Amino acid sequence: MTAKRLENIKEYYFSQKLREIEQLNKEGKNIINLGIGSPDLPPHPDVVKVLYEEAQKANVHGYQSYKGSPILRKAIADWYLKWYNVIIDFNTEVLPLMGSKEGIMHICMTYLNEDDEVLVPNPGYPTYASNVSLTGAKMVAYNLTETNNWYPDFEAIEKLDLSKVKLMFVNYPQMPTGQAASEDLFQQIVKFGQKHNILIIHDNPYSFILNDKPLSIMSVNGAKEVVIELNSLSKSHNMAGWRIGMLIAKEERINEILKFKSNMDSGMFLPLQLAAAKALSLGADWHEEVNKVYKARREKVYELLDILQCTYSKEQTGMFMWAKIPAKYKNGYELADDILYNAHVFITPGSIFGSEGDNYIRISLCGSIEKFAEAINRINNL
Repeated sequence: MTAKRLENIKEYYFSQKLREIEQLNKEGKNIINLGIGSPDLPPHPDVVKVLYEEAQKANVHGYQSYKGSPILRKAIADWYLKWYNVIIDFNTEVLPLMGSKEGIMHICMTYLNEDDEVLVPNPGYPTYASNVSLTGAKMVAYNLTETNNWYPDFEAIEKLDLSKVKLMFVNYPQMPTGQAASEDLFQQIVKFGQKHNILIIHDNPYSFILNDKPLSIMSVNGAKEVVIELNSLSKSHNMAGWRIGMLIAKEERINEILKFKSNMDSGMFLPLQLAAAKALSLGADWHEEVNKVYKARREKVYELLDILQCTYSKEQTGMFMWAKIPAKYKNGYELADDILYNAHVFITPGSIFGSEGDNYIRISLCGSIEKFAEAINRINNL
C-alpha cells in the first residue's frame, strides 16, 4: 500500500501519455510528438568536449560537495552579472541543482508544514501543485487570464485570506502561456511578498528563448529578502538531460535548503559541473543561433495553428506556443485527442496546466522544420 501522501497525486500527464503514444507507435501510427519541451538541438560542441575530457581524468569520479564546485558556482554568479545585471556571492548565494525541478521539491520540503498554504498559478507548471500536495500543505490557486496578460491579479489575490500563505510560485517568462516578464511585474511581485511576508519562488528557465531581454526578478531592489529564484541550463543551453539547474537566494535560505538537499543526494558528477561552467561562458552568438532555429520553427507552428483555427499572440516567449481553441471544441482535451487519433499528431491540452487553460492548447517548438511540415500535411488531410 502506498503512502497517504500519494493519494492526491496523479501520475504526471506526459508520463501517462507517452505510454499511450508508445503503444500507438507499435501499432504503426508513427505519432508526431509536438507536446513536450525537450530540446532536440545539441549543446555547444565545446561543452561536450569539456565533459569528455574531464571524464577521462582519474580523480573526478568520487563524491562531490553538496554545495557544488566553486568553479560552477562562480560561473553561475558571472552569468547572472553578465546577462541579468545581478550581483550574487558565489560562495554563499548559489546552490547548484540536479535540474530546477529538483529545487521545487527541496523548497517545498524545507519550508512547508501541513497547516501552510501556497499560492500556485492557474495555468501553471503542474509540478508546483503536486510538490505542495506531497508535503501535506494546501494549494491555493490564483488565476491568470488572457485579459490580464497572464499576470497575477494582485487586487483579487489580496481579497483572499492570506494568513496561512507561506510561499507563492511565479514563473516569467510564463509557462505555458509564453507571457514575457517585465521589470514592473517583478517589482509588483517583490512588493507583494514584502507586504504579506510571503516567500516568493520564481521559476526562470525560459528567459533566453525567443527573448531579446533576459530578466531576473533578483534585479529588483530588496528581492533577496523575499525571493528564491530557480534557473536552469535545460532550455537555454540544450542540456535538459544533463540535469543542471541552480537556486539563487540569500545565504540564510541556501543553508536552510541545503539541510534538506544534503539528505537527498551526494553531489553532482564533477565533469558535468565543469561542462556546465563552460556552457555558462558562451556568448550572445550562441543564443542568437539557437533562437534563429526556434524562430523558423515558430513560423511553421503559426501555420499549423491557423489550420486548426486557433487564435494566439505573436508576442510569446519561450519554447512553446499557447493558443485558444475554436468554439467547435468543448476543451483542449477534445481538440488534442481529435488530432492525436485522426492525424497522429500529439499536442498538449491546456487543461493539464489548470482550469484557466481549458480552452487552450500548447505546442512545443522542439521539432525539426520537416517534422512540423509533416504535421501540417497530416492535419490538412483530415
